[in-house]
Order: sequence, then C-alpha cells, then structure tokens
Amino acid sequence: MIPHKRNIGSLQDICTHSGKVDSLTLPYKAYMRLSCLEMEKARRGIERDSVMFRLKNIDDRLLEIEAEKAVLLLALNQIKIEKSINASEDEPKPAPGRSIKGFKIKY
Repeated sequence: MIPHKRNIGSLQDICTHSGKVDSLTLPYKAYMRLSCLEMEKARRGIERDSVMFRLKNIDDRLLEIEAEKAVLLLALNQIKIEKSINASEDEPKPAPGRSIKGFKIKY
C-alpha cells in the first residue's frame, strides 16, 4: 500500500481574520469616504447648475421661435388677404386649350 502524502501547511495556510476589518471601523477610511462624497456632491451641483442654465437658454429660444412664427403667420395672412382682394378685381383667365392626344415623339 502506498503511504498517503502528508501535506504540511505553511504560514500562508493559517486562516486569520486580519484581512476582514470593516472599513467603517477605521476612522481615517470613513473620513476619506466622506470627503469623496462631498467632492462628488460639489461636482454634481456644478453639473446641475450648468444643465439648468442650458435649459433656460433653450426655453428662451423656444419662446423667440414662437414669437417669430406668429409674426410670419400674420404677414402671410396679410399677403393672402391682399391677393384675394386683387384677384376679385381681375377676371380669371381661361386655361389654355389642351389636345386630347397629348404630344408624340417621333424617332
């Protein structure tokens, strides 16, 4: 019978709890996490202000577009009214006569 190989453990095989320390139990890690959160909050505040500024500019431009559109529609309606007044004064011209056959291309 073959004797079983005996596995002798080394220092790395010893199980400990040394790597399982909670990061909140160490004060410097908790303060570091707090400072990171504060920096992120400041960045997000700047981003929010930038977005609000851009949104205000977009809203202002939309109002300008609507005002310009209203002016153009009023001008078009005025032109349409003037054309209808002028058209009622002039006699409509008859359409030119058309042949039933159309046109033919000779090769």
